Amino acid sequence: MTGEAGADSGAAAVDGVLAALADPTRRKLLDLLAARGEVSATALAERLPVTRQAVVKHLAVLDAAGLVSGHRVGREVRYEVRPAALDATARWMVALAADWDRRLATIKRLAEAAEAADAAEADDGRD
Repeated sequence: MTGEAGADSGAAAVDGVLAALADPTRRKLLDLLAARGEVSATALAERLPVTRQAVVKHLAVLDAAGLVSGHRVGREVRYEVRPAALDATARWMVALAADWDRRLATIKRLAEAAEAADAAEADDGRD
């Protein structure tokens, strides 16, 4: 695998996580799963104003994004949070924020240098 292909798959993973987290119901599902551990779709639906079928559809989106996983226990499927995809997305966000901080620091430094040059020029003009 080339570095570019790896970057593309990493970007696709982040895109999937961000798309999945765009929905408030899915964010609430993640909150519930994080607080309660392994939970069935039926138990999750009891805590939300949506049907069990809607919860299952939301869980499928979260699963496709790598945010949750489900496994069968008897007759029910229990879901739990998979933190790796969130961790990867958080790392991407931290790197993005650091890049913007560097850019803003450069702009600030250039603006201050220009301001200092203007002040020095103005002082030279008064002499």
